[in-house]
Amino acid sequence: MIGAAAAVAGAAAVTPAVFAATDSGSADGDGTGSGSGTGGSGTTPEKFPATRTEAATGTGEATTAFAASYVGVRWSGAKEGAAIRLADGGWQTVTAGCSAVEDGGSALVAAQNATAYEVKASGGVSDVSSLAIDVTDGPGRTFHVPSEPTRVRGVRYLSRPAWGADESKRYKDGKVNSPEKYYPLQIITVHHTATPNNDPDPAATVRAIYELHAITNDWGDIGYHFLIDESGTVYEGRYSGDDGIPAFNPDGDLVTGFHSVGYNSGALGIALIGTLTENGPTDAAKESLIRLIKVICRFKGLDPQARVTYVNPVNGTKKDTNTIGGHRDYFATECPGQVMYDLLGEIRAAAAR
Repeated sequence: MIGAAAAVAGAAAVTPAVFAATDSGSADGDGTGSGSGTGGSGTTPEKFPATRTEAATGTGEATTAFAASYVGVRWSGAKEGAAIRLADGGWQTVTAGCSAVEDGGSALVAAQNATAYEVKASGGVSDVSSLAIDVTDGPGRTFHVPSEPTRVRGVRYLSRPAWGADESKRYKDGKVNSPEKYYPLQIITVHHTATPNNDPDPAATVRAIYELHAITNDWGDIGYHFLIDESGTVYEGRYSGDDGIPAFNPDGDLVTGFHSVGYNSGALGIALIGTLTENGPTDAAKESLIRLIKVICRFKGLDPQARVTYVNPVNGTKKDTNTIGGHRDYFATECPGQVMYDLLGEIRAAAAR
């Protein structure tokens, strides 16, 4: 029987006024490291469901005190060595997908409001843990959201408080779990989240991914710099400071994310929400991806169609690659899905126009 565990709750510099601004032209940001932001001028209080979690260790059956939106699973060993079964359902093989970890794998499984599930593992797999996640029905938590829409040079995006990012999840034992580090941008990596398509509540899915990455994977934050849903809405990902510039610091350097093992520093990660193995992105999502890549490349002086030599600024690892690549270019994974990967040539050409 599964054992219950306690829930664990060079290029020109980019300036805030130019790279990220509200529609009124003022620099944007929630101005705080707290979960609910500040109540200062230029923000509007909005409520989001607080994320509820219930953790378990080992294999076997588990029950939850709430209806789970997702179950996060993590394990050590083979990349495809775990499986999960929801109530009245069949076994689903759990693969590392996009959320890869160095010693095994982790995945986010849509739970369809399940209150029970079962986990099993094949030989060679150990240290299995799971986390039931509710991102839709928890008690309301107030966030102070920018009153004006925020934009990256014409590309509107939802700031972290605008999708309900609980900033306390970036902390562990009273300290920032993964302190921000910044390096010049070299490459852009495209991902898919390997979550269900036709997502009725993508902001809730972003909160679930945040929980998986920050807590289950112990990364201290969501791994991507930006996410894009099927309607084309862009979400700010990895925390980069309180200066109102998504992904970058005031000097124009990129905050290091957690989206591509061994190739994170100086690499910006953009994830399309959904599974793009057999289906391509929606037209709206693809258009937002192109526009976002175009804006970033123009500001940082990158050629979207170039071949470059990426040099990891931390350990010196080198790799000849495309300026705009897919996750599978750097790690043994299906991400960003075969159909999306096949579209990257089109994305590069469109971003270069």
